[in-house]
Amino acid sequence: MNRGRRDLSLILASSARTAIAAAGSLLVSMWVARLSGLPEAYWSAILTLVIMQSTLGAAWKISVDRFIGTILGALSGGLLARFFPSTWVVFALGIFFLGIVCALLRLQNSYRFAAITLAIVILVPHTHPAWVVALHRFTEVSIGIIVGLVITAVWPLPKSQDGLLLGAR
Repeated sequence: MNRGRRDLSLILASSARTAIAAAGSLLVSMWVARLSGLPEAYWSAILTLVIMQSTLGAAWKISVDRFIGTILGALSGGLLARFFPSTWVVFALGIFFLGIVCALLRLQNSYRFAAITLAIVILVPHTHPAWVVALHRFTEVSIGIIVGLVITAVWPLPKSQDGLLLGAR
């Protein structure tokens, strides 16, 4: 019984630490994004949470892939929306083009992030021109990645005995 209480208190302490890190990082991410005047600042908070679900080494790798993919998707979406109407056909051609570019540049892991960003720029109705939306999306993602990496480096989340991050399940 004593061991069960000790295990429970360790789990609660780890969960509290994870929750404090997550809440604090979300506040920082949202504050920076709002201070930057971004209309969809929630994207930075979402990305911060995603980045924090990994160890620093894994977070760094996925962050580079996400960053490159976001750049490609934002550039592609901005260019396509500048010269073509935002239709499903233009979106499909953009996805095809991104797939070829990512394969040629050996950026297969960045492709899914490029496709997501392209979808947001092309398919989601916005009140700003597409190039502004693309720039906002890139900035929101960049803020989320940077805050997530900094928090993960400064305040690494505890691991369970099986090597998984506690609170990241």
